[in-house]
Amino acid sequence: MDKAVKQEIIKKFARKEGDTGSPEVQIALLSSRIGTLTEHLRNNKKDHSTRRGLLAMVALRKKLLAYLAKENRAKYIELTDELGIRRVK
Repeated sequence: MDKAVKQEIIKKFARKEGDTGSPEVQIALLSSRIGTLTEHLRNNKKDHSTRRGLLAMVALRKKLLAYLAKENRAKYIELTDELGIRRVK
């Protein structure tokens, strides 16, 4: 992911100017990286070190989504709809 794409994602999901650490921004950035790595692994099936990193990112995103669902349910629903992420019951 290049710098321009990252800045665009941060600008889109930030709560206020200069916000890079909110759960919404972190989830959006992780989702972008997860999509990129998933595509990479479709072409390189034996790249196990990348697969391990991908699983760690998915786990981190899952934790952040659980936190956001607990703290702000409306924002969680809005974010999952926008990013196309399945919701936990």
